[in-house]
Amino acid sequence: MKITYFGHSAFRIDTGSSVILIDPFLSDNPHFEGDAKAATEGTTHIVLTHGHFDHVGDTVEIAKRTGATVVATFELSQWLAKKGVENAQPANTGGTAKFDDFTATLVQAFHSSGHVEEDGTVTYLGQPNGIVLHFDNGPTLYHMGDTDIFGDMALIEELHQPKIGIVPVGDRLTMGGAVAAIACRRYFNFDMVIPAHYGTLPILDDNPDRFVAAMEGESTKVKTPAIGEPFEV
Repeated sequence: MKITYFGHSAFRIDTGSSVILIDPFLSDNPHFEGDAKAATEGTTHIVLTHGHFDHVGDTVEIAKRTGATVVATFELSQWLAKKGVENAQPANTGGTAKFDDFTATLVQAFHSSGHVEEDGTVTYLGQPNGIVLHFDNGPTLYHMGDTDIFGDMALIEELHQPKIGIVPVGDRLTMGGAVAAIACRRYFNFDMVIPAHYGTLPILDDNPDRFVAAMEGESTKVKTPAIGEPFEV
């Protein structure tokens, strides 16, 4: 299984016959300087944590170009269908979408979800979520989405035993690095954690240093991957 980080909360996962994008915010992402079309070539699935612009990102364009199946909470999937996404599959918190070589389960997150339309009105797009991906041939991955720490993270660990965690650390719009480290240490037995959601918006922390420092001494590996360079797990 290969993982590629595109900056912010955007990831590509290559596993078996599937190419999965999570929160593909590319075109307006200051950390991503590559060719968005090349980076998303062969996409079979897109999974979204919530409806904010910096997470939906290029979903509509990619889905139309590749024919990818998009998994999102019910309101967001209906909104995407109105935007022309032909295979938008609804799910909701606690539900699992099953595919050939992986499953995607939506779990709780503490955040919000909506889209500011061209006329300035805000469209409610359902509850925000984290995503747990179970693979036929690969370690279970938990993308926390945008969230604060919460006690029911313990249930996510109990139910899913994720081994790779993608953790928001940029503060202001999510938990900051120090609190994110507490969440990882207290509630999970990750083999690897990848800090995300930093440095791309002016109000976010510039880097993941507070998280990295707070994880020192833990057996969990902290991976800060280079943008656009795949690595194997």
